[in-house]
Amino acid sequence: MSLKATIDADIKKAMLARNKEELDALRGIKSLILLAETEKGGAEALTPDAENKLLMKAAKQRKESAEIFQQQGRNDLAEKELFQLEVISRYLPKQLSEEELVSELKKIISDAGAAGPQDMGKVMGLATKILAGKADGRQIAESVKKLLAG
Repeated sequence: MSLKATIDADIKKAMLARNKEELDALRGIKSLILLAETEKGGAEALTPDAENKLLMKAAKQRKESAEIFQQQGRNDLAEKELFQLEVISRYLPKQLSEEELVSELKKIISDAGAAGPQDMGKVMGLATKILAGKADGRQIAESVKKLLAG
């Protein structure tokens, strides 16, 4: 079942349960999908990879917005963003733990033949392709930097 069909089914469940907050979050996700599908030059249906990228971008935006709202003392708005982040996270692939990420990155570093910090670009290129949707880009970059420096 495609992401769009899953979201549609979950929207119906949220409507029946009269869960306004979840309904708003799900409609936001559906809106992103519809915009991506109708984008000029876009494909009719999104590929699973494109769906993951779309959700990762939305999750990153929600996380950053929540951080900004918390810094400004607007906890009411931060809670709303965090709730939407939690709803979006349900549809993302399981995120790697710190240990799993380091283990995967060590394999990628050895496969790339990276020797030090000067090879960061080469490793990041491979890592972001292989770990797309499984880990945050910032987290990948920090871990690669530590592994190549040490």
